[in-house]
Amino acid sequence: MTGLRVVVLGGTGFVGSAVADRFVRAGATVRSVSRGGAASVSGVDVVAADLTRPGAVARAVAGADVIASLVLYTGSGSYRVGAEHAEAAAEVNVEVAHAVSGAVGSGGGPTVLWAGSTSQVGAGAGERISVDGSEPDRPTTEYDRQKCAAEAHVLGAGGISLRLPTVYGRSPGGLDRGVVTAMIRRAVAGQALTVWGEGGMLRDLVAVDDVARAFVTAAAHAPRLAGRKWVLGSDRGVSVRDLFERIAHAVAAHANRAPVPVVSVPPPAHATDMDLRGLVADPSAFRAVTGWRTDVDLDDGLAETVRAAAPDGTVRDP
Repeated sequence: MTGLRVVVLGGTGFVGSAVADRFVRAGATVRSVSRGGAASVSGVDVVAADLTRPGAVARAVAGADVIASLVLYTGSGSYRVGAEHAEAAAEVNVEVAHAVSGAVGSGGGPTVLWAGSTSQVGAGAGERISVDGSEPDRPTTEYDRQKCAAEAHVLGAGGISLRLPTVYGRSPGGLDRGVVTAMIRRAVAGQALTVWGEGGMLRDLVAVDDVARAFVTAAAHAPRLAGRKWVLGSDRGVSVRDLFERIAHAVAAHANRAPVPVVSVPPPAHATDMDLRGLVADPSAFRAVTGWRTDVDLDDGLAETVRAAAPDGTVRDP
């Protein structure tokens, strides 16, 4: 990777900062582009830019050998895109991908790596729990519809889509903003962890360090991956109840106290079909080309996230 020129769009975010850091450690020259432009990774050239402005993407990616597009806007503190934020979110989530594709052209330009989601398959795409990317997409949430629209632009330009499962942990940009850190914060505060129904829905969790390594690995194997979507995951499902119990015990071990209880509650009105569907990612196709596999054990990753969230037993803001 020495001498490779990499531009990470959304490079100060949770996944983006981890990807930028991993490319730096691999020897690449890295430019991080984000709206705020705050530095979070040593050795990175930081650029502040509003990528929704005309021409901003083309200027940001000029001279790049690799473009890692990791921008995401939902309008909330989670990965949900509400109806009231759909138009604003699409300007970032879809139009930036469109602009990246336009800047690259139809071939011969830089490699584009884009972060998709395993949830793009949708709740109605058959009853299979394990997905490998061969399934037809039937997105059922605004978040996933925007992901599919953006991915079409990327693949049309010969880019590479890496569909991510639930990503958790700590990166240079902070803690994940998903269910893992949310439940850790509840447990540290001594609150019960609540599962919807029996909590038997399976989830596939991958540590952010493993995801960042996948992006660098994809860049190294770009000719064989170009123009396709690739599923990332551990190929191991954990039920939501089991996950929450592991979190409760990880916090208890860290704080030297009894674990908080995990209790069942009815699903709330805002729960989507995807919330109630089990999903496990089969990364065998990506592994066959690149050799990538997850390294971080789930319990080890949860323990590290607990230490990052509450090093002395007190919750820290992300």
